[in-house]
Amino acid sequence: MSQSKINEIGILPVLQDELDTFEDVVGDFIKGDWDPIAFQAFRLRQGVYGQRQPDVHMLRVKLPVGEIFSEQLEVLGEVARKFTPLNKGHVTTRENMQFHFVPIERVGAALQVLGKVGLSTREACGNTVRNVAGCPIAGVCSDEPFDTTPYAGAFARYFLRHPVTQGMPRKIKSAFSGCEKDCAITSIHDIGFIPKTRETNGIMERGFKVVVGGGLAIMPRIAPTLYEFVSVNDYLRISEAVLRVFDASDELRKNRMKARIKFLIDRVGIDEFREMVEDELKKPWADKNFDPTPFLYVQNEEEEALERGPSNPSTHPNKDRADFELWRDTNVMPQRQDGYSVVLIKVPQGDISEDQFPLLAKIADRYSLGKVRLTQQQNVALRWVSNEALYELWKDLKEASLGGSEVNTITDVTSCPGTDSCKLGITSSMGLGKAIMEGLEEIDLSDPLVKRLHIKMSGCPNSCGQHHLANIGFHGASLKGDKGNQVPAYEMFVGGSYQDMSSQTDARIGLRPKGKVPAKRVPVVIKKVLEYYQANRVESEEFNNFVDRVGVEPFEEIMTSLRDTGPLNRDNIDTYMDWNKTVLYKVERGEGECAI
Repeated sequence: MSQSKINEIGILPVLQDELDTFEDVVGDFIKGDWDPIAFQAFRLRQGVYGQRQPDVHMLRVKLPVGEIFSEQLEVLGEVARKFTPLNKGHVTTRENMQFHFVPIERVGAALQVLGKVGLSTREACGNTVRNVAGCPIAGVCSDEPFDTTPYAGAFARYFLRHPVTQGMPRKIKSAFSGCEKDCAITSIHDIGFIPKTRETNGIMERGFKVVVGGGLAIMPRIAPTLYEFVSVNDYLRISEAVLRVFDASDELRKNRMKARIKFLIDRVGIDEFREMVEDELKKPWADKNFDPTPFLYVQNEEEEALERGPSNPSTHPNKDRADFELWRDTNVMPQRQDGYSVVLIKVPQGDISEDQFPLLAKIADRYSLGKVRLTQQQNVALRWVSNEALYELWKDLKEASLGGSEVNTITDVTSCPGTDSCKLGITSSMGLGKAIMEGLEEIDLSDPLVKRLHIKMSGCPNSCGQHHLANIGFHGASLKGDKGNQVPAYEMFVGGSYQDMSSQTDARIGLRPKGKVPAKRVPVVIKKVLEYYQANRVESEEFNNFVDRVGVEPFEEIMTSLRDTGPLNRDNIDTYMDWNKTVLYKVERGEGECAI
């Protein structure tokens, strides 16, 4: 590793000479000395993504297993304050942190600030191994065979700057779950790892079930199993073989829209792909030692917690007992370790303001060993919270405007940025998400079968909002309206699911009823879907089972009844404008950079 490593905390090494080179290249690009396409590929590898707005960029901070230290939270707040006009960061569905609208001439300075505290953007974009997602309760889960965090960290470290992974046919998304429940949703990733153990000659051996070829967007697929068991001493070798086979698949490079590894596996089948991996393992590169020990991300959280001791409560619930108990019932879950809990912080649509970052840092220092973890549902998890400190924590969260209850319920809506910033966005998914949350406030959600549903949306079919996995999901589209004018619209999915920390549901791709509905009618669609479900289900019938029984036709009828765009006139002009917009809608979709 280069001697220019500058960070002492965090999982990924940050190299000073790399950051300096980036600033030099940006300067040359501004002067016109770099080809725009070559510069685009260069900045993507550094986690700098072009937006639909000219001359501003999105910075994606790569956070393996979603872990952030309190010192880093302070700096994330500084970046939000100094470099972004919206003064906020955005938690993504892959446990990254994004900052939008950063001018290109300011990007290098922002990366320098991030790097000082071990926050890396390297290979957060481009055709590389992207961020490694993880289960937010790995290490404290009562069902886990062992903590996968060290091995997820080793995977992230091993493949960062790896020569094989710098220009693959397309990106690789990976995830490590903590147990068979698969909270990290490995089944929708290009490569995923689920921990297992087996006894060999009286010795218990750690390993992983390895799945490959999952994904959403076009041609959504649940990842098939490559190997039922791979030893922890060999999982990096197997992973590299998978990536080498993928990298060598030159036919995939001919069509970048169909260049993900799932297309290769769908074409040849998992058995033939396994044979390709086995052939790759016979090559000389595979003869070296793949012991992960030098790369392991080892923590001693239990020891730290014991040294700190339990927090002493100063007050107990009194007048606010009902509100506190509602929050505790929906946002708090016991750890494997007695006396401690995981607390989930609801972050509406994943947005954290510049002021909330330092407050969250103080909360992390006081209650959770100075660290937090992000979740794929765009929320924040605090681990190692003493049960005696829950009430004090709740009060502190409320002061930071982070005390919302009902995490992972129907009101905990997930959304990608959509047309707010993304070149590929078709609709304002963030605007719709806000409208849905406001609409749900007017609906009686006391029905527990309704309350446990999930709503997700994406501004285009690419599923950055993971709408395929929602009980009720939407992706952006358009309709032709009066006199050829365009209307923002959505297609709907029903019956999708994913595993979270409180359910036992396997991941499943939702069904898509035919048709589209204007964007401004989506909250009404949701209301009618919920009413139809409640009126026609059998006793205690879960929503997805209901969908399986009645089929998609009733949902198509609901959409058809609300499809008419109506005339473009003063009374109906709102239908022709997207959420949070004040101009007539028109599809403006640029060329995406993921495939560059």
